[in-house]
Amino acid sequence: MAEASISVDLFNPGQVFACLGFLEAADALIGDAQGGFDWSDESDVRFVLRTAGNENPVAVVLRFLAQAKLSRCGPPGYRDPPAKVKKGRGESAGNAKTQDDATERIALITEDCFPGPVGDRMTLPIRLSVENGRRVELGHWADESSRDSFKLYAGNRSAAGIAAAMLGGHLGKKAQVLQKGIAQLWAGARAELTARPFDVLTPMGGSFNFDPRGAWTAIGAGYSPNDQGHEVAASPVVQLMAAWGLENARPYAYATRKVRYAAWGIALVPMLARAALVDAIPAIPSKRFRFDHDLAGKNKVVTFANLENNQ
Repeated sequence: MAEASISVDLFNPGQVFACLGFLEAADALIGDAQGGFDWSDESDVRFVLRTAGNENPVAVVLRFLAQAKLSRCGPPGYRDPPAKVKKGRGESAGNAKTQDDATERIALITEDCFPGPVGDRMTLPIRLSVENGRRVELGHWADESSRDSFKLYAGNRSAAGIAAAMLGGHLGKKAQVLQKGIAQLWAGARAELTARPFDVLTPMGGSFNFDPRGAWTAIGAGYSPNDQGHEVAASPVVQLMAAWGLENARPYAYATRKVRYAAWGIALVPMLARAALVDAIPAIPSKRFRFDHDLAGKNKVVTFANLENNQ
C-alpha cells in the first residue's frame, strides 16, 4: 500500500474538488484508492491518498497528465463548424483566435457514447491517453442530465483548448513556452510539484475557473488584466484535477450563484467521497463550506469560501 499527502487549502473550493480528482484518478490509474482530509494541524491541512502498489500515487497521476495525449470526443457524424472570432474587449475576446486555433489542432474522435443529443464545439468532452493504453474521458461541462453541469467557462474558449493549455502550456510561433502547463512544470520542478501540486503557480490565460487565486473581475481588480496584457498566476493542476473530480460528483448549487461543498475527515473510496463532497454522509467527520460564484462577463468564477460548520 502506498500513501502520499499534499497540502490543501479547504477554503479554496477548487483545491477540494481537485483532491477528489486525485482520488478518482489514482483509483483509475492504480486501483484500490482511498482518500480523506486530515485537519488535525489546522496550520497544515493535508489530503491523504492511499493506493495499491508502492509508487507515490500523486506522482503517478501527475506523470500521466504530463505525458497524456489530448483528443476531443464527439457524437457520430459530428463535424466542426467554421470557427468564429469575435472582435471586441473583454476577457473572452482576447484569447478567441488562439483558442480556436488550438481547438482545430486537437484530434477529433466520434463515438456512439456521448453525454448529450448533439455536440457543441465549445463543450466537447476530452480524452486523455498515454502510450500504454490507459485513457480517461472527461466532460462534466457537457453533462445534459438533470444534474447541474457546473460549467463555469464561457465565450470563445473550448474545453479542449483550455485543457490543452493546462496540460501543455501555451507555445509561441517558434515553440517557445509563453505560459507553462503541467508538462513543463513536471519537467522542470517534478519534486516540488509532487510535494505541493496546488502551490506551484504559473501565469495562465483561459481556464476552467476553479482556482480563485487566478480569478478576477474588472470591478474587483479595478481594471481588466486581460485588456492590459497582464498575466494572472494560478495552478493548472487545480484546474484540471478539479474537472476530473467533478466528473462523477457536483457541489450543491442553490439560490443565486451560491454553492456548498464539504471536506471529509476519514479515508473514503471514490464512490463514498462523491457523496461526502455534498455532506451526504452524516456519520463521518466533515467541514462544510459555502461560496458565491462571481461573474466576469459571461464566465462564472469560483471565490474563496466561508466555513459553515465544523464537526
